[in-house]
Amino acid sequence: MRVLVIEDDSKIMAFIRHGLAQEKFIIETCDNGNDAVDIILNNLFDGIILDVILPGRDGYSVLREIREAGVSTPVILLSGRDNVEDRVRGLDLGADDFLGKPFAIEELSARLRTILRRSLPDKTTKLKCGDLLLDTVSHIALRDGREIELTTKEYTLLEYFMRNKNRILSRSTITQHVWKHNFDADSNIIDVYIKRLRSKIDYKKNKQLIQSIRGVGYRIRDFGNDT
Repeated sequence: MRVLVIEDDSKIMAFIRHGLAQEKFIIETCDNGNDAVDIILNNLFDGIILDVILPGRDGYSVLREIREAGVSTPVILLSGRDNVEDRVRGLDLGADDFLGKPFAIEELSARLRTILRRSLPDKTTKLKCGDLLLDTVSHIALRDGREIELTTKEYTLLEYFMRNKNRILSRSTITQHVWKHNFDADSNIIDVYIKRLRSKIDYKKNKQLIQSIRGVGYRIRDFGNDT
């Protein structure tokens, strides 16, 4: 999951970035409200963590503008002023959650997972594709009960595939959701990571889950739907 963190305090930013990276999130950062609006309107994110007090324009202004522009990406507001009035204002402007500072990274991560589940058709924490199971809380992947060791990037790629099983995903779509930045269209980095992922999960030669769709992209096939 690709998440934008908008926070001007470098220590808090580092704290959030490190903690969420440990939870397998792909993190983009921004330290002011003016740039935040441009970044959000021109990129795809699965979730946004937005501080209320920012240089340029405050978090409420950012939130108002992106909602008026039709951006429905889930947003968690952060604020050192954790009172009823501020929480109500943020929620009325379209925030999905509000968290006061200071906070534990475990709580922020749990709240982020919760609002992301709300925005997805499949709200379970355990994703299934045929005999492949992915636990999005423990980050453990199993096939036929056999645990599969994944790097952070492999896990993120697999989670994105499994949340979109049976759907053909273009290379550009995969790039926007799994990598921090777009890269040269001629780069083979996606192919390299998919080859690595296949070598780990597709050891059952008769049922290879990850399929290449020539000239279009990739998909993960749920053979459990076969009759």
